[in-house]
Amino acid sequence: MIRWFIVVFLALMLINWLTPALQRLGFGRLPGDLRFKLFGREWNVPLASTILLSLLASTLAKFI
Repeated sequence: MIRWFIVVFLALMLINWLTPALQRLGFGRLPGDLRFKLFGREWNVPLASTILLSLLASTLAKFI
């Protein structure tokens, strides 16, 4: 149980660290990515970017 908690925590830290770099490349602004303001805060739901990165990672894992 603690191992999964650590893995999820590290994954979230990595995503948080890579988000600005990925946004400069255009991820998060693809058609299908949702961006809206609610309660004075901007919320992003990158659906299309998540699918694209997942396909890229699975293709890369297949060849490695």
